Amino acid sequence: MRVLVAGASGFIGTALVDRLRAEGHEITRLVRRRAESADEASWSPASGIIDFTVMDRADAVVNLSGASLARLPWTKRWRGEILSSRIGATRTLTDAMRKARTPPAVFVSGSAVGYYGDRPGELLTEESPGGDGFLAEVVERWERAARLAPAETRTVSIRSGIVVGDGGAMKRIATLTAFGLAGRLGTGGQHWPWISLEDETRAIAHLLDSSIEGPVNLVGPVPATADRVVTAMAERMHRPHAVNVSERVLEATLGVAAEELLLASQKVRPDRLLADGFAFEHPTVEDAIDAMLSARRVRD
Repeated sequence: MRVLVAGASGFIGTALVDRLRAEGHEITRLVRRRAESADEASWSPASGIIDFTVMDRADAVVNLSGASLARLPWTKRWRGEILSSRIGATRTLTDAMRKARTPPAVFVSGSAVGYYGDRPGELLTEESPGGDGFLAEVVERWERAARLAPAETRTVSIRSGIVVGDGGAMKRIATLTAFGLAGRLGTGGQHWPWISLEDETRAIAHLLDSSIEGPVNLVGPVPATADRVVTAMAERMHRPHAVNVSERVLEATLGVAAEELLLASQKVRPDRLLADGFAFEHPTVEDAIDAMLSARRVRD
């Protein structure tokens, strides 16, 4: 397939481009500067500027563009950037699709498990209603923007959990662990939806060639609590994990980001992905952390 990728230089995007190329797909990366090679095309998502003719050459579009949630704290200005960067990029892409003579057959657009809000004690699937909070609002508007793609374009919103790899939130946790500063966050019993970087990119590639439409949870099949994630990381890095931080301290320090990223409980299940025949390479968070640390050792 000829795949147009937005957000190709990011943590997930870089790994995805490598995977899709290895599978034989032809990739065009959208860049926010002058294109310097045949596999690049310029755009300005904040301004709504893109050469819509690139859509005529694309069989599929993957949208991973958006300001990082791992940048802390979430100031009022950064919360505005988190929202506007996602809505602006998605609308720019869907506008170009509608103007194209031949719209792409499939649009896989980023989303997040933040859609569900803080839901302790609930098992959450794609059929579950949306929750409350800043991220829930961001995701609802993000997915609504993705649905502006042409009717003939199959649109998928990938509700990703914490991606376990050498980037994003897990890179921060690994760094704290290396310095012996890991430990319980809040009660530690809150569920953190997670997925390995490899399974994240494998799932996106799978969805390009699937018939699924609408929301799809990209999370590992075995739920894990925050304590389980932190403990697994510390044990594999042979580091202590006794620095416990209360909910009150986290909220006072990080505000909304603490409430919605670290303390929220979301026991999310990947029902639609499993029903579509997807087999996880890393079914447990321990498997995912092993893969992350192994990749680090190879790279270093």
